[in-house]
Amino acid sequence: MLCRGLACVVFTLALVACRHDSDEARVRAAIAAVAAAAEAGSAGDLGKPISEDFDGNGGELDRRSLTSMVRLLALRGEHVGVTMGPVSIEQRGERMVATFTVTLTSGGKLLPDRMGLYQVESAWRQEDGEWRCYTASWKHAL
Repeated sequence: MLCRGLACVVFTLALVACRHDSDEARVRAAIAAVAAAAEAGSAGDLGKPISEDFDGNGGELDRRSLTSMVRLLALRGEHVGVTMGPVSIEQRGERMVATFTVTLTSGGKLLPDRMGLYQVESAWRQEDGEWRCYTASWKHAL
């Protein structure tokens, strides 16, 4: 009887865990969504997990510039390939910091100097119950 009760509790906890993704899993899903949106040329989808006050590479790129660049590539019919490396996530208080590598490739001519392998560090916070990237820095990795 005790084993059956324990099995029911474990099963119930497993179901609850399946229904509610961890914060880390939600950040990983948001990173994957940004990569997929960039590859699909969908500026609107790319912008969803990005905070309105996003700061990229110390002021080099804001949310509007980032989505505009993706929109321009799509309008020109250019495709950007995005290959993600492993993502490492560390919780820092109420925030998450994700580090990963990403390889960008393109068959177009608009951004050839920006293609290649990058090391990325991004910071995430919750806004209205959703994890949003509010800052990121990247550098070419050789």
